[in-house]
Amino acid sequence: MAFCIAGLLTAAADLQAQTGQSRKLLALSKADHTLAIVDPASLKVLAKMPVGADPHEVIASSDGKTAYVSNTGGGRFHVLNVIDLVAQKTIDSIDTSPLMGPHGLAFADGKLWFSAEGSKAVGRYDPATKKVDWAMGTGQGRTHMVEVTKDGQHFYTTNTIGGTVSLFSKGNVEWDQTVVSTAKGVEGFDITPDGKEIWAVAAENGSIYIIDTASKAVIKTLEAKAVGANRLKITYDGKLALISSLRTGELVIYDVKARRELKRIKVGTGAAGLLIDLDNTRAFVACSPDNYVAVVNLKTFEVTTRIDVGGRPDGLAWALQ
Repeated sequence: MAFCIAGLLTAAADLQAQTGQSRKLLALSKADHTLAIVDPASLKVLAKMPVGADPHEVIASSDGKTAYVSNTGGGRFHVLNVIDLVAQKTIDSIDTSPLMGPHGLAFADGKLWFSAEGSKAVGRYDPATKKVDWAMGTGQGRTHMVEVTKDGQHFYTTNTIGGTVSLFSKGNVEWDQTVVSTAKGVEGFDITPDGKEIWAVAAENGSIYIIDTASKAVIKTLEAKAVGANRLKITYDGKLALISSLRTGELVIYDVKARRELKRIKVGTGAAGLLIDLDNTRAFVACSPDNYVAVVNLKTFEVTTRIDVGGRPDGLAWALQ
C-alpha cells in the first residue's frame, strides 16, 4: 500500500519551505568534543559548546532552540547531550540506557528519535516528560542511521553490519517491519522529497540501492563505485544525490532522475558528515581527517572554501528559528 503523500514526508524534506527563517549551521568536532554554531552567510563560527566524549550526530528541535548530540562509543556509551541554542550553552545529558550506542538522530512529531547501535534498536525521547517513552528492536546488526516521517508513523534505518535497510510502518496496534537486503556497510541514506524512494549506499562495495517505499523492495542497484561511502543526501528539489566517501575523500554526485553519475569532487582525504543548503546551492562536507568542513558549490561542482569548526568534524545539521 502506498503511503507517499505530502503529510508523510520526512521532517528533513520539510525544511526547504522554511528558508525565510533565521538559521544556523551546527557542526560537531570529535577531537575537541564541541558543537559549533556557524553563520551560514559569513561562515564564521559564532559559538562553541562542550559535548560528550564521542560526539557523532547532531539534530535540532523543530523550533531550532534546542540541539541534541549523540555519543556512540562504539555501541558502549548511552548519552545524548542537550544544548540550548539560544543561550548557547550545554544544559543537560540524557541517559539512554539500556539502549546503548546512540547514533543516528531524527526529530519528528515533537520527539527525538535515535538509533541504538549496541542494542539493535531505535528509541524515542519526549522532551516534555524528559523520558525515553518508546523503543523498538530491529534485530539487525549495528542499526546506524534513522529517518522518520513528519507524523511519526513511518521510520527507516540502515543496519551496517546486517547489510540491510529496515522499513517500519505503524499498524493499528503494533509496528510492522520489512527488512530489505542490500550489502555490508550500508550506512548513508536519504528519502526522495516525494517519499517514494529510499537511496542507500554501502561502504563495502560502493553501490547505491534504490528502494521503493510502496513495494518495500530494491528496484534498482547502481554500481556507483563509492567505496568507503559514509553519507548520502538528496537535495530538497530531488534532483541530486550526494555521497561522501571517508575512504577516498570524494563527493560523488548523481542525477536522481537519470540515475547516472554527474561528477566526482575531491574534497579532502576523507569525507564524512554531509549537509545540503536549503536552497540547494551548496553542500557542506565534514572532512574529518583534514580538520575542516568543505563548502561545495552545487552549480559549478567546485569547492569554494573551508570552515574550521574544530578537529575531526563530523555530524552537521540545520537549526531554524
